[in-house]
Amino acid sequence: MKIDERHLIQLAAVVKTGGVTEGAALLGLAQPAVSRTLSMLEQRLGEPLFIKGRRPLQPTALGSSLAEYGLVMLAASRKATDLVESFRVGKSGVVRVGGTPFFMDGLIAGLCAEFQATHPDVRIEQSYGYFSDLRAALKADQIDLAICPIDILDEGSGLEFQQILPGRNVIACRVTHPLLLKRKLQPAQLLDYPWVAPPPGSPLLADLRALLLSFGATEIKIRYSGGSLMGVINYLKAADALTVMPHSVVFAQRRDKSITALPINIPHPERALSILKRIDAPRSPAVDQFADFVRSGFETLRHLIKRHEESVVWGV
Repeated sequence: MKIDERHLIQLAAVVKTGGVTEGAALLGLAQPAVSRTLSMLEQRLGEPLFIKGRRPLQPTALGSSLAEYGLVMLAASRKATDLVESFRVGKSGVVRVGGTPFFMDGLIAGLCAEFQATHPDVRIEQSYGYFSDLRAALKADQIDLAICPIDILDEGSGLEFQQILPGRNVIACRVTHPLLLKRKLQPAQLLDYPWVAPPPGSPLLADLRALLLSFGATEIKIRYSGGSLMGVINYLKAADALTVMPHSVVFAQRRDKSITALPINIPHPERALSILKRIDAPRSPAVDQFADFVRSGFETLRHLIKRHEESVVWGV
């Protein structure tokens, strides 16, 4: 004999609330419909489910045992309903985000933690890569979003992007670097110190080489290379070396008072930090919520950076 699971759920609701009217209200059903279901179930089983004359309703031994199974299904149904509703509003799900290492470690990781403070049921899977790798990962549906510095995309790329921060590089050093004591920095003075190279494949590495050549360097003194963001920061803290970093990443370290930017203007790269996603990607509310949160976070960061820059005198 196969028993309809919906009948067991209705039985469980009546047993749980002690009345047909109350049980029907719990399920959002009409009371006559629930009464018919229980009557049909008793006829099919050939056994009573409730003791006659008891108010509130008291189940028989069989009714109580069947109701236990119904309660399990009722709880599972409610969890499933909550899960679907949570998914629809972006409160649950998975966000797969990839990005360039310095930005991910310096800025995005913190935003992930802030996002999950209000979206604790959203799991974030973070990965690293540069533009070509991230573009391939997006097209292969291995990530939902990419956050990286890019130039304008070609039409027909299948990707859409939204700029979240203009490109801006600075020369980073420790807060006690001797060059910070100079009244007016000259590019030639920077060549007296060793340099830290950004990771291989990073757009920053090309920026560093172009910058040093523009300063007239005939030989680039690279003292340390290949480190993670924290590796580079820890190296700079203990040496008089210099490196090129995105201004936003250096600005984000200001509370630690370990590294800072030299007050000297250098050429801006012809690219911007952007959020990329596939045009034809299935809609995911959690991904949309996270992307909106990141955009909002960078909007706040942009205003903070602008306010900070107004108090700093940048050299030529």
